[in-house]
Amino acid sequence: MRRILLTLLLAASTILAEAQTNAIKITHDEARKRVDVTVDGKPFTAYIYPGPTVLKKPVLYPILSAGGNPITRGWPLDPRPGERVDHPHHVGMWFNYGDVNGHDFWNNSTDIGPEHKGPFGTIVHTGITSTKNGKGQGELVVTADWLDKDGNVMLQETTTFQFRADANSRTIDRITSLKAGPKDVVFKDNKEGMIAVRMARQLEMPSTKPEVFTDAQGVATKVPAMNNAGVTGMYHSSEGVEGDAVWGTRGRWVNLTGTLGSEPVSVVLIDHPQNVGYPTYWHARGYGLFAANPLGPSVLSSGKAPAMNYTLPSGKSVTFRYRLLIASGNMPEAAINQRLSDFSNL
Repeated sequence: MRRILLTLLLAASTILAEAQTNAIKITHDEARKRVDVTVDGKPFTAYIYPGPTVLKKPVLYPILSAGGNPITRGWPLDPRPGERVDHPHHVGMWFNYGDVNGHDFWNNSTDIGPEHKGPFGTIVHTGITSTKNGKGQGELVVTADWLDKDGNVMLQETTTFQFRADANSRTIDRITSLKAGPKDVVFKDNKEGMIAVRMARQLEMPSTKPEVFTDAQGVATKVPAMNNAGVTGMYHSSEGVEGDAVWGTRGRWVNLTGTLGSEPVSVVLIDHPQNVGYPTYWHARGYGLFAANPLGPSVLSSGKAPAMNYTLPSGKSVTFRYRLLIASGNMPEAAINQRLSDFSNL
């Protein structure tokens, strides 16, 4: 009997071990306009495209760590106690820009005040090209159109999301190709861009005083000082810059460290050597905006660098590649550089 029990226990442990394989499953729920990404059946993230009446671009939301804690702010979709309620266009992880042929894709939301003059551009999901499930990795390919104020297509987007998971980390690679429509497309030198994540309150930097931030249209947003209980974020760049000083500097990556509940995390955004403007400038703010912008060198350097005004000719394409790494624990610089090297070879 004892031998039978041991055999059953061994078989059960083997089945359990096989089940916990970091299996990534991608499930499209067309009715809800979302694609859920799970790891061993537990939520990792979702690609959501509810449409312009809700969001002016598709986003990844929410994004969870290996410990199951959201790294993204809940407001305005799922408000949590104690969160900031500024910048309603900051939702999850997104990709857009503040001046594309004069159109503002960055600030567009369903809650635009009269101080924002526009014209605004909208990114509309057009299709799911493919999905792939797998052990430790999965893939989602989507398409979208960047529309001007009159609904004309300025850019056609094809984005590949590559998802990876292990026991202690989650990784999202975003590879986005933009093809210009019938007209040349100019990305005017502008600070509002380009790949961005709005972080959970715990991953903000503690705020010691109120701040006022002015966007590219000259519109000021007041960001008040708040209760700093549980707020633990700190930026660290590949070039040794820390904290608020990261804003407007260049770097190959930035690591945002902090604690979510009892889980210490490192959230690392990594640039790719083939990207335009590498190494990117960083549009990273202590109040929780974590963004990389390769196309605004002049404004982000306060005029020290010449304006780029990147032009994409009609019918031509450009590709941007970024990696978001969420690791449990404080990830050493050498390990981040190894992830950069691995990413650079993809």
